[in-house]
Amino acid sequence: MLVDVVIDGIDVPEDGTQPVDRVGALLQLVAVGDQAAFARVYDLMSPRVFGLILRVLVDRAQSEEVLQDVFLEVWQSASRFAPNRGQGRAWVLTIAHRRAVDRVRSSQASTDRDVRAGFRDLDVAHDGVSEQAELRIEGERVAHALSALPEAQQEALILAYYGGYSQSEIAALVGAPLGTVKTRMRDGLSRLRVEMGVTA
Repeated sequence: MLVDVVIDGIDVPEDGTQPVDRVGALLQLVAVGDQAAFARVYDLMSPRVFGLILRVLVDRAQSEEVLQDVFLEVWQSASRFAPNRGQGRAWVLTIAHRRAVDRVRSSQASTDRDVRAGFRDLDVAHDGVSEQAELRIEGERVAHALSALPEAQQEALILAYYGGYSQSEIAALVGAPLGTVKTRMRDGLSRLRVEMGVTA
């Protein structure tokens, strides 16, 4: 098979046929306990997964912890990967996004408790803390709104905005025409605005 380009472990044939999902094939081996396949998935995906997590959390130390959690979940739940429902890398990135959002929510709850305790004990301005809390709440609103979108739109937006993929790369990754990906992203962003109550 002639291969035009390889994107994060996916062979994109130059003849326009369906891309070969290397990560998906490796996940099927991981599901039966193949440690070498797991190591290969880690090598292929960890830079992109870490980048996604870091974009959500910003904090490098927390991002490294979540990266470990993500790959532990990949190892433990690879049998749940369904090749007929999407590409392997999208499945891994979705786990990463969910784990990062969970960490934001957990951190937000902890921060909220600390802020309430601090306000009870001190009568000083907390502009920095307030601003940080507002940013985290806004991030949680985006994550919640994103989860309300149809799966295809959600996948395209996660790959673009958290995974850093271009529209043409997403088309290759999900095995869909570029026009379809553009439509999914346009419709997804439109629905996201509605979900978040943005009028402009």
